[in-house]
Amino acid sequence: MKRDERIESQINKLEEKYRDSGQDLSSYLDGLLYQRYLTYWDYVHLDTLLSLQVPRTYFPDEEIFIMYHQITELFFKLILHEQKQLVDDKTQALDFFIQKANRINNYFKALTSSFGIMIHGMQQEQFMHYRMALLPASGFQSVQYRMIEIYATPLENLVHHTEREKFSEEHSIEELYDHIYWKKGATDLKTGEKTLTLKQFEYRYTPRLIRIAKQVKGNTIYHKYLQLPEKVRENPELIGALKRLDINANVNWPLMHMGSAYRYLKKENSAIEATGGTNWKQYLPPSFQRIIFFPTLYSEEELQNWGKQWVEHMFNPENIEE
Repeated sequence: MKRDERIESQINKLEEKYRDSGQDLSSYLDGLLYQRYLTYWDYVHLDTLLSLQVPRTYFPDEEIFIMYHQITELFFKLILHEQKQLVDDKTQALDFFIQKANRINNYFKALTSSFGIMIHGMQQEQFMHYRMALLPASGFQSVQYRMIEIYATPLENLVHHTEREKFSEEHSIEELYDHIYWKKGATDLKTGEKTLTLKQFEYRYTPRLIRIAKQVKGNTIYHKYLQLPEKVRENPELIGALKRLDINANVNWPLMHMGSAYRYLKKENSAIEATGGTNWKQYLPPSFQRIIFFPTLYSEEELQNWGKQWVEHMFNPENIEE
């Protein structure tokens, strides 16, 4: 097709497109004439992005701390972007399911490997100073991570493991949410009093999280997997991708987080409290929480020993780098 014919064909298609929607092509063409050329910095809002790091102290490493957490939240958003597509998918196509699971795994792998920035990229002395200006804020308050969990698996799988047998899908979303595992991470174990960190988080996000949980009830990624035809469910590549997702989200990620906490909050033979007052030594170890998105993919022995070998390695003082 010659150049003039190609352009004429494109114009005809545009006319048809806008005519079908009751629009005038000529007005859109005028808009193209007046419109500025798009630049990279405008497209990614670079100036705005680079202005979002606002330290509360004068310690240089605080800016690293802020940027790392902002990068983490962007990766969480990418994970949610893939999860939502899986949840909304009606095709039950194997390739699509595997592709999305693999993308999520790649994002988690990037997050896990990037934790070296936190573990080795800041001076402990600076951290111990500027952390006091962050009270009571805490990474515990990342709502996107809670959304990732809710999209991945039904709420009964997120109830604290000490109470999990008491609950099932027959219970209301509100009942299950009240007993979700991470709340114990910001609750005084002796008094049962919630920390200010948890109170702030619940006030801000509880309505949103309950709304999402109701939207995906019976339609989480785990449900989507269980609804696949039996032959598709048994696909080794799919099972491998989902198991890796479980390990990445529920073992590797909290483990690296725990390594960072040890690096900065462990002092001699004692552990310093996190800025939000979370019980991080009880909250972070995977074997203590036993959160598993896709439990039917594992044997009973695997379920009982979930994450133990990783935690034993982490709690060994010889494996904690100074």
